[in-house]
Amino acid sequence: MTTLIECIPNFSEARRPEVIDQIVAAIQSVPEVKFLDRSSDLDHNRTVLTFAGPPLAVEEAAFRAIQTAAELIDLDQHTGEHPRIGATDVVPFVPLKDATMQECVEIARRVGQRVGEELGIPVYLYEAAATRPDRVNLENIRRGQYEALKTEIETDPERKPDFGPSKLPKAGATVIGARNPLIAYNIYLTTSDVEIAKKIAKAVRHSSGGLRYVKALGLLVEGRAQVSMNLTNFHETPVARVVEFVRREAERYGVGIHHSELVGLIPQDALVDAAVWYTQLDGFHKEQILESRLYSAENTASRPAGNCPSFIEELASPTPTPGGGSAAAYAGAMGAALVSMVAGLTIGKKKYAEVEAEMQAIRVMAEKLRKELTHAVDDDASAFEALMGTFKLPKETEEQKTARNAAIINATLNAARVPLHVAGDSVKVMELAVKCARRGNVNAVSDAMSGFAMARAALTAAGYNVRINLNSLEDKSAGEKMLAELAELESTAGKLEREIQAVMKERGGI
Repeated sequence: MTTLIECIPNFSEARRPEVIDQIVAAIQSVPEVKFLDRSSDLDHNRTVLTFAGPPLAVEEAAFRAIQTAAELIDLDQHTGEHPRIGATDVVPFVPLKDATMQECVEIARRVGQRVGEELGIPVYLYEAAATRPDRVNLENIRRGQYEALKTEIETDPERKPDFGPSKLPKAGATVIGARNPLIAYNIYLTTSDVEIAKKIAKAVRHSSGGLRYVKALGLLVEGRAQVSMNLTNFHETPVARVVEFVRREAERYGVGIHHSELVGLIPQDALVDAAVWYTQLDGFHKEQILESRLYSAENTASRPAGNCPSFIEELASPTPTPGGGSAAAYAGAMGAALVSMVAGLTIGKKKYAEVEAEMQAIRVMAEKLRKELTHAVDDDASAFEALMGTFKLPKETEEQKTARNAAIINATLNAARVPLHVAGDSVKVMELAVKCARRGNVNAVSDAMSGFAMARAALTAAGYNVRINLNSLEDKSAGEKMLAELAELESTAGKLEREIQAVMKERGGI
């Protein structure tokens, strides 16, 4: 059985989605690694990524992510609510299927040594991988943040890193370790008074006499007081107990819970435990959950981005994201899936032996496009949210106004690039669909046409999103190249449409 390790690196960036895109690409460049989640917070200016896979693959992906972040993130220019000491701030490895904590410790130490030696970044080991008792807790290592560590790492022997130089580059330092699954969970209060959040955080966190396995900070996020928590052992301290503790403390100050949020992923058992607690189910067994009976443990992995029922429900919700750009990507992914299906129905048939090699190649390309377009479902939403975040940047001084305007322009261009990439992929799907319609299994010719139609719709919808974003720019010349590229894609699509209509008349009689 394949051993699985999870890695959940935290990066000090959220306001430039193009940077996170490159870090994600570095992770996905490693075969066998499955990218699971991307969660960005603009106020924290922090992104949490989650991926999993075999030990060696996860180890390599983690290093590539750290290397990419070091090239793109300058801590001297970074601001955000969340404490941090590095571009790649913390990298935990978590044992999953058939993995042990010791394996994760060994991975953490190998990655730490490589980062220190090859990248020249100071590395501190924490949690199960810590080399000193005072470095088990992350908050001890992060004391004073990047700004204090710049001086202390050179002057205080206690701050000497486990690997790498005793001098901070602009990428800062990185904390690497091994731990059990953790739930990053934030509760927003019905007040803007951050002092109340700080008092509640002090009451709930274990280091101040609160609940075991709870770490907490009080922050101000989007004008609302937030109790930001890491729950390090939900079996011993369940989520429901934490929520009720915070609720009770909030009532002391005349406020309540407005809402809560997850950062990244949560184990299913944690939600089941909370549901059982709140519904007061007596004698409940997890085997009573319908899905537990229907599916084996092998099939309960995280759903891919754009999973049909949840995505369609999200699309119908009265929120800005996901929107038309995500829908375009989803339509393109469906088109690619149909092309892959037609190629698969052609492969292995004696009647189509002469086109077998061509269909195998088409299927490989279609699957690659399907995955890219599926990822673009979330990428488009992230790009739009990042753009909205730039409008919240401060504009009180001329320097702030200049920085804000530059951020808006960059985010707008990135919000146009995502659907433009979808448009390009959609035309590629259309090209493959024409080939399948012309030479593939004639019994599936209508499926090839359907795949073409979905990709054509994706191109149209993506085009609207490219143009609306670029039209919002005062300097129209900034988007001229992108508009020219879009026009070329649309011209190619018109030619392909005429081709497939002729094929349908010839082979399908319609």
